[in-house]
Amino acid sequence: MKNEQKSTNSVFLQGRIGNQPTYTHDLYGEKFYEFKLDVPRLSEHLDEIPITVSENLIGGLTEGRIIGVGGQFRSFNRPEGERSRLILSVFAREILEPQEEVNPNTAELIGYICKPPVYRTTPFNREICDVLLAVNRAYSKSDYIPCIAWGKNARLIREATVGQKLEVSGRIQSRQYTKRLDDGTSSIRTAYEFSIGTVEFLRKESEVASTVDDDNE
Repeated sequence: MKNEQKSTNSVFLQGRIGNQPTYTHDLYGEKFYEFKLDVPRLSEHLDEIPITVSENLIGGLTEGRIIGVGGQFRSFNRPEGERSRLILSVFAREILEPQEEVNPNTAELIGYICKPPVYRTTPFNREICDVLLAVNRAYSKSDYIPCIAWGKNARLIREATVGQKLEVSGRIQSRQYTKRLDDGTSSIRTAYEFSIGTVEFLRKESEVASTVDDDNE
């Protein structure tokens, strides 16, 4: 299959609804709701992933129910004072019955690097590279998705330049961090990002420059 025929943004999650869906906004007369989906990892850690869902799919979605969600990982900017904050959520296109023996967290993106990658190592010498991908969607819009790569993938991506086209597969993860505020206080916040498992550098729509598999959980 040629890359132009592939979806540039696809996500499948399966987990337990962590809270009752709450109304967030209207768009073109359609109401939208949000809830957190608790998605298990192999390590038994839970990723708490925000799900945005239309009123057309909200029926039967109650706290504690186990469901599957098919959709896209999307972003938008929310004004906060004089600044704006990048908000990430999985936009649900379909709600599915749970399946047995299925990977509960899979995602694929095709996008373009829009900021220079940031490479670093942890105190335990684990290599990490952060990269922001612009993923095109319909109506000339784009989603800006923060991605994180490890090990071999981190070393590869750190050499990439702005504008490079990537195809990545992996999972969506959540993590908590401490945000220092302007008044000197701090706040515990949750970040959401795409954890890269495999990456392909795309030179042309039909040409793949290189492929690397990540061997980290």
